[in-house]
Amino acid sequence: MAIEIVVPQVSDGVTSGTVTSLAVAVGDEVTEDQTLLELETDKAVVAIPSPQAGKISEIRVAEGDQAEVGSVIMLLEAAEAEERDSADADQDQQELPAGAAEQPAAAQQQPQPEPAPQEPRQESSASTDKQKSSADQPPLDLTRRRSADLVAPAAPSVRRIARELGVDIYQVQGSGPGGRISETDVREFVRSTMEQLSGGTTVSTGEFRGLHAQRPLPDFSKWGEVERQPLSRIRQVTADAMGYAWSTIPMVTQYDGAAVDGLERFRQDYNRRSPEVKLTMTAILLKVSAMALNAFPQVNTSLDLAGQELIYKQFVHVGVAVDTDNGLLVPVVRDADRKGIRQLAADLNALAEKARARKLSPDEMDGGTFTISNLGGIGGNAFTPIVYAPQVAILGVSRTETRPVWNGQEFVPQQVMPLSLSYDHRVIDGADGARFLRWICEALEQPLNLVM
Repeated sequence: MAIEIVVPQVSDGVTSGTVTSLAVAVGDEVTEDQTLLELETDKAVVAIPSPQAGKISEIRVAEGDQAEVGSVIMLLEAAEAEERDSADADQDQQELPAGAAEQPAAAQQQPQPEPAPQEPRQESSASTDKQKSSADQPPLDLTRRRSADLVAPAAPSVRRIARELGVDIYQVQGSGPGGRISETDVREFVRSTMEQLSGGTTVSTGEFRGLHAQRPLPDFSKWGEVERQPLSRIRQVTADAMGYAWSTIPMVTQYDGAAVDGLERFRQDYNRRSPEVKLTMTAILLKVSAMALNAFPQVNTSLDLAGQELIYKQFVHVGVAVDTDNGLLVPVVRDADRKGIRQLAADLNALAEKARARKLSPDEMDGGTFTISNLGGIGGNAFTPIVYAPQVAILGVSRTETRPVWNGQEFVPQQVMPLSLSYDHRVIDGADGARFLRWICEALEQPLNLVM
């Protein structure tokens, strides 16, 4: 039978995308989780996998087409589905009591079958049908279930387990590629829901959104000509995240500056000797910040108000804001504390190129524990970055400038890099924030502090 393959919910807030490439053609045999096409959203380019093995019988999109979440993009002839259904039917027959499988043949030979086997079915027309509806429906019905014309990204066997457990599969968050739902996801949903209900807590229905209602705007056309342009998806997500952070996090910003004459000379000399990997000040800041997070683990946390807990993360993943033509994107460099600066520079350059080409995957922008926003290449001598929830701190970097600095005897010119640390005051006290930022400044001024 033909199975409709639909565009899954690839990320929060994403409702559609553009088909950038097709990886299969009509008649191709595909395996489960094989990439069918690539879909470019406002946040990243994601691969849409095949829900199961089979043959592509129809393709309803072409490269460059716009595809909405839930829309049918292909039809798949899944030969294995019929074999699995027949196997399930054989197993059901084997589980019946002795002689039960022979009743249909006996009924054809005897004009008046015994009424006893018929009575339970007649009595269960009301309440029992509701209780047994999921068990009585054949496996084929599982592949045709819909909710608002959407198809859950899950294999028929997983949907069957969900129905047996009484789970609405459209409420389950998939952890697989393209948001695919596994049997583990279904059972974890049941476990977490039962724990919340038994513990007397309210089941969460979603995070507070940052796009607040605003007062009605005046009619600007009364004073002149205006033009309305819809917000890009990246701008909508940014507005939501920043609005949420500003409304829920009591932020404090600490300012300081690091004398980087020696560090800048080393960086420029290194780039002349090793041009294959460009060493940027952001890469150096990435390493220094990662080591600072190890020295001040409280900055590498998240606040769980509902559980009245502070979550200490045993990993250091640092996000770096990248300015692109389509808006601000924040790729995450994994395990920044375990890598050398040369490797961090290579990783950061690769991620920045993918961000500007809109080739970042959602996984490459998730999981950050701290963020760096470097505006030094643009200008300005200070700014107040907004903490990116659920992180508790963010480092802002402004343009390095030459200033007169008193050395105890006279003023001497020094290159000073302005730094600003915004932090969640519920988690980090002012003194701790000042110590954290001063630690970073001293490490930049004298890198040997990193190994002391």
